[in-house]
Amino acid sequence: MARHDGGRAVTKAELISILAKTAGGSRASADRAFGAFVVGVHESLRQGKPVTISGFGTFVVARRAMRHGRDPRNGSVITIPGARVPKFRASRALKIAVR
Repeated sequence: MARHDGGRAVTKAELISILAKTAGGSRASADRAFGAFVVGVHESLRQGKPVTISGFGTFVVARRAMRHGRDPRNGSVITIPGARVPKFRASRALKIAVR
């Protein structure tokens, strides 16, 4: 498997190639599987459901509270509305593998 050394990020195309090689299938089938995975995560998070992948981590939706910031053009105080944001929590196994 390709090793990421902190330089350039692994692209979607490279990840799909790794999936195809590891699973022993074609790039087209790996691309379809990856696309289905992404759609599944999007839909689950949109509905507010966390997605847990054992040994990898959990995708969750968190609430970001309303806060105040500064307009960089003129320095005036602005209100930044609260929002729902996606977050990822790495599993213990993934944290150990990265060390």
